[in-house]
Amino acid sequence: MEKRTDKNSYTILFAIAMVVIVGTVLAFAAESLKPKITENKRLEIQQNILYAMGVNENDESSVNFIPTDKVAVEFYKYIKEQLVIQIVNGKVSTLNRKEYMDANNGVEPYLIDIKKEETKASDPNYTRKLPVFVGEKDGETFYIIPMRGKGLWDAIWGYVALDKNLIVDGVYFDHKGETPGLGANINQRFFMDDFKGEQIMSGDTFKGITIAKGNNDPTNLTKDDYEIDALAGATITGNGVSAMIKKDLKMYIPYLNTLKN
Repeated sequence: MEKRTDKNSYTILFAIAMVVIVGTVLAFAAESLKPKITENKRLEIQQNILYAMGVNENDESSVNFIPTDKVAVEFYKYIKEQLVIQIVNGKVSTLNRKEYMDANNGVEPYLIDIKKEETKASDPNYTRKLPVFVGEKDGETFYIIPMRGKGLWDAIWGYVALDKNLIVDGVYFDHKGETPGLGANINQRFFMDDFKGEQIMSGDTFKGITIAKGNNDPTNLTKDDYEIDALAGATITGNGVSAMIKKDLKMYIPYLNTLKN
């Protein structure tokens, strides 16, 4: 005599029940963890911005961020202003942190989603919001700009800190899925440290920075050639970093030019 549990219908119903139960548990877990995930992302952004302007706990070779239990205090200590730039026909308009938050339900400018802004900007009637963070350290002022681009496999992003002369003081890069040991090394000290002191302008002309293979300056001692030596075996990721820097920094040039006045 056939058992009830041997029937195909039982197997199907059991599978459906398990899918519903597991799906419900996962949905509940995801919703429960959402505030924690959001908070961790917020702290990570603060860490990355501070890292770019040299506020970190690095040792001689490792990347060490300000710890999460301290970063919120340090962020508001060093970041004196958060601005949102919009440029229409070369004219620059600026919202400060309070103005932007008042108009956006209390959301701070550093939480602007660069990816979403880039997508919205495909509409010619949309004016893109460009956040910039004004930091002060050791009596100097720095302008930290977020960037987002495409690597070999997926998204890459980062921040660049410029001084009042538009010379790079520091950078931070990261990625979603670049090749370990190759393109993934864009977030390592031996690559990021080489950007310090690099120039992005030639007079009034924006040049950006190119990740160049065989640039005849492998130790990056020359800071006015607009080039950084490439990562071995990571040409496409390097090209992505170059394109990201040129694409995103160029948008800020009308604003950065106002700093010279």
